[in-house]
Amino acid sequence: MSAARPGRSSEIATARCNKICEQLQKADLGALADLGFISLNDDADDLVIATGFKAIRTRDLSNAQKPANQVLAGGRAAVEHGFADRKCRRILTKLRLNARHATVLLRALLVLTNLEVSR
Repeated sequence: MSAARPGRSSEIATARCNKICEQLQKADLGALADLGFISLNDDADDLVIATGFKAIRTRDLSNAQKPANQVLAGGRAAVEHGFADRKCRRILTKLRLNARHATVLLRALLVLTNLEVSR
């Protein structure tokens, strides 16, 4: 767990401050992220955080990049649905109040993610 950050901190600034890439590399893990985290992992040889491709005004996505974005979105959707379900039940409030609930909540989200993916 990392220390609390001010509410005005962006997600990518918090990830950089807490050295998320280095911690994931040390644990030999990876992560799926949205387009807001594109510049977080600049090392193309050792990709830790997988983000989609972003179209810009002068260049559309290629025919290979569109399905890649769809696959990434499918992987993220299962996790996002788990968080949405927990938010509806106000379970994440417990995590904000007491950090020791994190392990139980993360295990529950992992189970929900596995169920969603296996469907």
